[in-house]
Amino acid sequence: MFQPDLSRLLRENFPFDSFRGEQESILRKIWANEDLLALMPTGMGKSLCFQFPAKVRDGLVVVISPLIALMQDQVYKAQDLGISATFLSSTLTRDERESRQARIAKGEFKLLYVTPERFRKPEFLEAIKSCKIQLLAVDEAHCISQWGHDFRPDYSRVGEFRQILGNPPTVALTATATPEVQKDILAKLFIPDAEIISAGIERPNLGLHVHDVYGVDEKIRAIIGLHHQTPGATIVYCSLIQTLKKVAGALSRMGLKPLVYHGDLPPQDRKRNQKQFISDPAPLMIATPAFGLGIDKNNVRLLIHAETPSSLESYFQEVGRAGRDGVDSFCHLLYDQEDVSIQMEFLKWSHPEPDFIRKIYQLIEEKRMQVDQEGFDFLREQMNFKNRRDFRAEAAVSILERWGCLEKSDDPFPFAIVHEPTAEQFAAENGVEVLRAQNTKLLKMVQWATQDSECRLNMIYHYFGHAHEVPCGKCDVCTTRGPE
Repeated sequence: MFQPDLSRLLRENFPFDSFRGEQESILRKIWANEDLLALMPTGMGKSLCFQFPAKVRDGLVVVISPLIALMQDQVYKAQDLGISATFLSSTLTRDERESRQARIAKGEFKLLYVTPERFRKPEFLEAIKSCKIQLLAVDEAHCISQWGHDFRPDYSRVGEFRQILGNPPTVALTATATPEVQKDILAKLFIPDAEIISAGIERPNLGLHVHDVYGVDEKIRAIIGLHHQTPGATIVYCSLIQTLKKVAGALSRMGLKPLVYHGDLPPQDRKRNQKQFISDPAPLMIATPAFGLGIDKNNVRLLIHAETPSSLESYFQEVGRAGRDGVDSFCHLLYDQEDVSIQMEFLKWSHPEPDFIRKIYQLIEEKRMQVDQEGFDFLREQMNFKNRRDFRAEAAVSILERWGCLEKSDDPFPFAIVHEPTAEQFAAENGVEVLRAQNTKLLKMVQWATQDSECRLNMIYHYFGHAHEVPCGKCDVCTTRGPE
């Protein structure tokens, strides 16, 4: 097949002089209509891999993404590049969805972002069936595998959706996938022999450190000390919003003026704080781990985990947001053994028992007035639990919405009944196996954090199947042990 001068096309159509990493190799495969899996570390510009064909070639590029919160930003960025782009998600009104689907059917867009759940909607399938689809891009492809760190059952059906679209050339993209997960992604997409291109996961400029601490007060003292030691942009990650508020409050009282970012903030406040983080030369951001996805700030010098992540995949993805400019940056995990039991509770509550999910559905259906009046508090009370950290009711509602059993509504409790959950849906969720896999990942995270004999960066490289024997010389293990 004829291969154009991709570098010339890049300069003519994008504000870049040259490709980065493996971008050109990936685009050559896409140009040849070959399927592939691309492993690209955070900050290596994977968006260009679907923006480029959308702008330069005929036909529609469909991007499957789990990140509804980022879709609008991704569409704005594509439009700024002169690409006719849109998205479909549950955040749109019915009129907005219908209008966009009519325009999709007319071929008015070149780039479309959707969640995998959208393929369950007949009206969407009707709109897209007349389109010439030049490329299917599966972003965050690790979500396909139940052995991945962020399994989404609807993602496991992307292979079926690909068949519905007529098996277009497909690129799956992820920053973090073990060899087992890579193999599973290709099998689930029905492209088992597709080539895997790895842009490498090496981050030699990151110094990874673990500190044993006990309690939130000790964490706050450590954060203040590390912030004073390391000038420049700082992100502090907290898994729990209540921890985040305690940390932010304490730092405010010290006169440090932190920015905050979490799911309970009004959207306009989140957006304002995100913009300020990007524009300030040396901001201090206290955030939940969702902050950082799609954030283009390449000079984060200090990244602190105030609570232990649930997997090495999550940890490495999050520390990857530091030092994207290649300059030395420092990442500190404040390890409190109590955080591990909190993560275990999180994992358990994310996978409620089938009987629990059925009961939640019945309560929403049969006790609508009370549910509208008291919301999740009523559901929790009816299920006989009042632990503030127990979010099984929220998890059950989220699962029921994902299955199409509930849909967003304008009622005081913003979900309407559609249909009862089916035995097939419970079987596909495979909660017991997924929970076991996630607990294994948490154990690997704990083993990594508590050992003090092997280079921390090398342990992560080995975990992802990359042979790397030279110690980094920057982590706490290497600097304590000294040169060999």
